[in-house]
Order: sequence, then C-alpha cells, then structure tokens
Amino acid sequence: MQAGTGKGSARMRKNFSPHCFLFLMLISLGSHKLDAAGGAACGSYLSEDGLTKGECKQAYVNAKDKASLQSGAQIYMNYCLGCHSLKYARYKKVSEDLEIPFDLFQQNLIFGDQKMGDLIQVGMDPKEAKEWFGNAPPDLTLEAGLRGADWIYTYLTSFYIDESRPLGVNNKVYENVGMPHVLIDMQGIARSVCRDMPLIAENGGIKQDPLTGEQLSYQKCGFLEVDEGTGSMSNEDFDQAMLDLTNFLAYMTDPLKTERETIGTYTLLYLFIFTMLSYLLYREFKKDLH
Repeated sequence: MQAGTGKGSARMRKNFSPHCFLFLMLISLGSHKLDAAGGAACGSYLSEDGLTKGECKQAYVNAKDKASLQSGAQIYMNYCLGCHSLKYARYKKVSEDLEIPFDLFQQNLIFGDQKMGDLIQVGMDPKEAKEWFGNAPPDLTLEAGLRGADWIYTYLTSFYIDESRPLGVNNKVYENVGMPHVLIDMQGIARSVCRDMPLIAENGGIKQDPLTGEQLSYQKCGFLEVDEGTGSMSNEDFDQAMLDLTNFLAYMTDPLKTERETIGTYTLLYLFIFTMLSYLLYREFKKDLH
C-alpha cells in the first residue's frame, strides 16, 4: 500500500497555497515594529492640559539620528556619569557607533585617565553613595529596556523644587526620589503650581453660572512651571535636550537596533522571494500530477 494516496492527502495538496506564508510574513512585519519595553506608569505626572495623570509623555527616539545621539552622549558624560555608570558598554564602541572621532571623544567626553577600550565606569564608592543618597545610583546601561523611553523622558523633565526633601527637589514621576536635580542650571527652577481649570458639563461643554453666565472653574494642582530666566535653556530647548539624552539611553539598551532591523528587513524580503519561488515550483510539480 502506498502512502499519501488517500483523499486526505490529496485534499492537503489541493489546499496548499502561499497564503499561510504571507500570513506569517505579515505577523513578522507587525511584530518587527513593536518596542521591547512597554514602559512604566508615570506616578503623579500631570499633562499640560490637565486631563491625564500618571501617563508618560511620548519620547520619539530614533537610533539613526546621529546628531541627537551625539548631543545625548555629551549631556550624559558631563552631567550623569559622575554617579551613573554604563558598565556594559565601552567608550570605543560608543565612539564608533555615534561616529565621533576617537581623538575628539577622548578630549571632550573622557575626563580621567580612562582608555578608549575601557568600560564606562564611575569612581564613586557605592558605600559612600548609599550614605549620601540613601541608595547607590544605579547603572543605566539597560534602564531604557526596564522603564521604557517614555518614562525616562518624562522623569527627566519632571523635577521641581520641594524644600521638605533633603536635597531640596522632588519628582512627579518618582515621588521622594533621592537624586539631586543635576540639570537645574539647564532647565531652571521648576515649581509645582495650581491652575484654574474650567468645570466640564455632562454634555462636554463648560459649565456656566445660571445667573451671571460666567464660566465656572476650579483649582487643580500639580502642574509644572519654570521660573522665567532661571535656566540656560528655553523650555523647548530643554525638552529637546532631554529627548536627546533619552535617545542616547535607548541606544545604550539596544546598540545593535539599527543593524538588527536592517538584517531583519532583508531576511523578511528573502523569505518572501523564497516563498514565491517555492510556490511557482510547487505549481510546476502539480502539473505533473494531473
């Protein structure tokens, strides 16, 4: 008795088509666009319009934007590296990926006797750091993968003055954080303030006083406002600088993202062409069966 000559086998051959391959290809393409980290909730951060609380601002990171990555690296090396290491990365690799010449990188972004081939470590003693800040500052190489880029971007722009805290500042995203606002000279003095917000009626309109016709409002607190002239940057420039810093940290979490996505695109293209050629070959084989 010969195998594969029954009705079930014939039906299987008849129903064979490239649609299953195309379906799998679409799934692969869709998953190709998904971010690795979903991100964390953003504490008591209040949106500018006051309508949402605890929702992070969106950070548009782009691993191909070399200018943004270079700016973020400059900010990190100047303001963050004193406490936060990037111990899973090397200066040389960062210099190559960001297309910064070795000599320029060494002169402007390395402030000690470290070599280009060294891991990006800090000189701070963890025990002393714990005494100063309550906890040793964490390594940030994989922080974007843990928290998400949106969380980091919102956190960096959410410090405000709080005299009740030991370091004089607090953060809307991470309440009672034990970190000083090292970027205050760039941003300026930010405060948590209250604003008058209109009362919204059930029909979506603004409530009005039935006698005077005046719009009714209430005070809502938790908005962030920067004292004018206290920082070296405008609000827009500071937000862009923090977006560059976030972009750099996102790159540190996945330094091969651009290469990986390029290889993935060519792989999917190869599989698509291979599937089409396989189907055409199948059709030729099928002709011989009839």
